[in-house]
Amino acid sequence: MKILAAWLLASGLALVSLTASAGLRLLIDDPALSLQERAATQALLDEAVTALPPSFVAALDRPVRVSWVDSMPAQAYGQASLVSTLELNRKLLAGLVDGSAATQKTDRPHGTVRQELLATVLHELTHLYDRARLWSPAQRQLLARCRQQQSTFGTVGLAEACRGQAERRFTLSDDPRLLDLAGWPQAVGRRGEREQGNRQVARSPDLYETSSPKEYVAVNMEYFLLDPTFACRRPALYAYLRDHFGWAPANAAQCPSALPFLNAGSDFARQPLGLIDPERVYEVDYLLAEANQNWVSRWGHSMLRLVICAPGRPRGPDCRLDLEYSLVLSFRAFVDDVQLSTWGGLNGAYPSRLFVLPLAQVIDEYTKTELRSLASVPLKLNREETESLVRHAAELHWSYDGNYYFLSNNCAVETLKLLRTGTGDPRLQTMDSIVPNGLLSVLEGRGLADSSVLKDKREALRRGYLFDSFRDRYQAMFSILKQQLPVPQQTVEAWLEQPAAERRAWFTRADLRTSAALLLLEQAGYRRQLLLAQEEVKQRYLGARNAGDSSVGDANKTLQAILANSGFLSRPAELLGSSGYGLPQVDELKRLEQASSERQQQLQQLSVDLDKEVRALLTPERADAIAASETNLTLIGQHLRELHKASGGLIL
Repeated sequence: MKILAAWLLASGLALVSLTASAGLRLLIDDPALSLQERAATQALLDEAVTALPPSFVAALDRPVRVSWVDSMPAQAYGQASLVSTLELNRKLLAGLVDGSAATQKTDRPHGTVRQELLATVLHELTHLYDRARLWSPAQRQLLARCRQQQSTFGTVGLAEACRGQAERRFTLSDDPRLLDLAGWPQAVGRRGEREQGNRQVARSPDLYETSSPKEYVAVNMEYFLLDPTFACRRPALYAYLRDHFGWAPANAAQCPSALPFLNAGSDFARQPLGLIDPERVYEVDYLLAEANQNWVSRWGHSMLRLVICAPGRPRGPDCRLDLEYSLVLSFRAFVDDVQLSTWGGLNGAYPSRLFVLPLAQVIDEYTKTELRSLASVPLKLNREETESLVRHAAELHWSYDGNYYFLSNNCAVETLKLLRTGTGDPRLQTMDSIVPNGLLSVLEGRGLADSSVLKDKREALRRGYLFDSFRDRYQAMFSILKQQLPVPQQTVEAWLEQPAAERRAWFTRADLRTSAALLLLEQAGYRRQLLLAQEEVKQRYLGARNAGDSSVGDANKTLQAILANSGFLSRPAELLGSSGYGLPQVDELKRLEQASSERQQQLQQLSVDLDKEVRALLTPERADAIAASETNLTLIGQHLRELHKASGGLIL
């Protein structure tokens, strides 16, 4: 009986010993180290293991031998091999021993030599973890069974025999979800392929992360484990790593709910820095501008609308009435010249960036200026998907600088990639469309968009699901004009094509209602003249620049200054330089506010200067036409006020 008890005790102790030694073991394998050097090295390694998630330590079940070597360049810190060894740069050992490494500053992201050494150990261990194709015990048994059958089935047969039985568990750098978040999203129009280059290059802690998914994982593990603000700077990736390991660092900071963005609105008197609270976003709509005859717009334009509730309003359908708070996410080509070249759009000459715009400006831009209607179709996203999409959009706003291709990486493609990665909805993963109107049809077909809100046009207009082109309104105003006055024109286009002086001859014969219609039509005529002038100036500017005409010099300089100064609205990271990474934090917002305000003031002055200088470039005929339109607006406005006063203030 005593022998049996002793055997059981010994077996139990052996089991405890085995259990205690399971998992990652960092073993110093450097006989030449002194006691002090060994102690300092052990302290560094212990700190690294303590910082790692328990599941990481358990999964990387192996000894990793650590040594210091003389062969590394001075700027290198360390590297891991494929056979579970970790080498560190011996040139850094003395500072680790005497403690100076803890205070010695570096120009690298982690600040001090010791923190960089610690980050290097974590970085290289992550590579080892990532290389280990992890399988559950049950999966390993299935694989062993499959391998036994290889002689019978052959290589192809083996794949067939094992399919569905022992699917490999993704680690990190090959996980589709990680690749989406990291900047290698699934390519649209090329099923199963991934984007080759990583374009999330702004506000990066270390551009080395964009060299490959493996390096992206290793670099970001450093910050996940060591930087308390990582959860706030890269919230989507933080959530992914937290869920992957089932663990979060104890020092993770509490993050503010609101996310910073720069409003790219054309009101240069307004402070562009704003905040979006994902909790205040009621719904996300697919916002489609209808097609027109321009080559770059013949399939429409894809955008996303954030339906944001006014302060104090509970989240619900009434938030759709808060139009002044709605924001639009629009991927556009940032054109660093006044010419939008078709060839440039085909070969990716223009940067593709995520603009955040006020809904009111987008409505005016399309419905009044381009005479294109807008459909705002709700997407069927749950609460978690909605807030996740908003957070990811904010991260892209600060990090993404892609290339715009009209045919392969246009607004529809960029919007679909944002939806895929931002929501993680599996229904989006196999979806493909490279044209804006086609994307809406596919979204509706997959049950992700509700176009039924557009069936009743009057109700859609009332509730803000549809913003109609002013073309219809102008035609309606022209019909009022035709009812009272015997004008010979039959269409609003024919009326507006007349010289302003000929339209002016009818003003004094118009009653109150017709005068109000004429005012709207004159506003349309003036806007049309400005568009024609813009095209005329562009062509003259381009021709003169190529021919060396010095008469456009001042306008040229002002245009270039505006373009140079307005780039920050689509690439806001440039305002903060090289400091920080990811979403800007509280200590960076004051600098952002000041820098963006200064840029806005410059743009406001430049726009005034440009207005004066560009008018000098107009042909005499165009200048006269604009002046005549301005006179018409003044005269019809005066006539309308006189009629209104005579009627006692009532408009019939």
